Amino acid sequence: MIGTGVFTSLGFQLAIVQNTWTILLLWIFGGIMALLGALVYAELGTHFRRTGGDYIFLSETIHPLVGYLYAWVSLVVGFSAPIAIAAMAMNNYLSPFFGETHLPGLFFLLLIPAVHIFSVSSSAKFQNGMTILKIIFVLSLIGLGLAFGSNSESTALNFSDSWKEEILLPGFAISLIYVFYAYTGWNSAAYIIEEVDQPKKNLPKALIGATILVMVIYVLLQVVLLKHASVSQLTGQVQVADIAFGNLFGSRGAAWVSLFIGVQLIATISGYAWVGPRVTYAMAKDYTLWKPLAKVNAKNIPVRAIVLNTCISLVLFASGSLEQIMLYAGFILQMMSTVTVYSSLKIKKQEGFKTPFKPIPQLIYLGFSIALMAYLLVDRPKESLAGIGILLLGWGVYALDKKIS
Repeated sequence: MIGTGVFTSLGFQLAIVQNTWTILLLWIFGGIMALLGALVYAELGTHFRRTGGDYIFLSETIHPLVGYLYAWVSLVVGFSAPIAIAAMAMNNYLSPFFGETHLPGLFFLLLIPAVHIFSVSSSAKFQNGMTILKIIFVLSLIGLGLAFGSNSESTALNFSDSWKEEILLPGFAISLIYVFYAYTGWNSAAYIIEEVDQPKKNLPKALIGATILVMVIYVLLQVVLLKHASVSQLTGQVQVADIAFGNLFGSRGAAWVSLFIGVQLIATISGYAWVGPRVTYAMAKDYTLWKPLAKVNAKNIPVRAIVLNTCISLVLFASGSLEQIMLYAGFILQMMSTVTVYSSLKIKKQEGFKTPFKPIPQLIYLGFSIALMAYLLVDRPKESLAGIGILLLGWGVYALDKKIS
């Protein structure tokens, strides 16, 4: 989960809302929504116990078309877009060392997926190592940011009562899209359920525990960034951590922070490069058009699906702006996760983990998610319609495809 979004979203949010309570409420609310979703996905994953995530859940509970559309979205946007966005952000954060060039992001975009073609155990070791490094780094940033005092002239902290008006603005909902994008990945463990040991116990533990941990980290990190930079410095900026820690440690210290942010994005690219092709692979086993992608190597790794996912990431990396990709990817991913949460209500006989207080968490998630998408459709129609257009294109591909008997 911890990747591009938390290090790039604040500048976009401050262009809309500027009260500190409003910002913190955004990240707390986003974490609660991710937690509700994690509970539901733990139920779905332990019920079906087949690798493929939403593709399996939606195909089995609603209709094969809906599952197909999710796999299509995952291939075109869901996992390839976060890789492209992380690579773009990596270029920004590594610019103090490499200059204004696309080469660092391009290099890691191509290299990291290659790590995942050998075996599940090697993928796990690499991902675990990079994730531990990432968490140590982020906790160190939070510790340093909280320990040092701020300059009263360069702080965006504002605990006035203006949050009461800001949370009613349409822009509050738009800001939530950035937050939900930053939490993207809370459901990833459910996509590789066949590679999880003791899934009934470990899947809920992974989904729920990680989501709570990340929510705490995200909220504290926003406090640190707001504490050490002014609104005028941060508004509209991508490299908000550079700015905040530049104020705290000077240009040399900011450069090292920037370097480590760039390095920790390796884990973000790695996670999506590992999990995303499994969804494509699950669909490829069922449909004629995608059948060549169902081929695996001697270690049961879907190498062809990994290569295709990487190629699509490369196209997005070369063609779009970070903010636009983040918005239309966020819209369409929110739409599909909403449908998946709804699908859990169609399970009559639960065989694994059961969502506590079902169906209340599902109904809360559905209500807020639908309202959020409606706001985004009105306020950012271009990006929203782009997401819907991707869905319609997938529907056309489905009409031409045939299910393997």
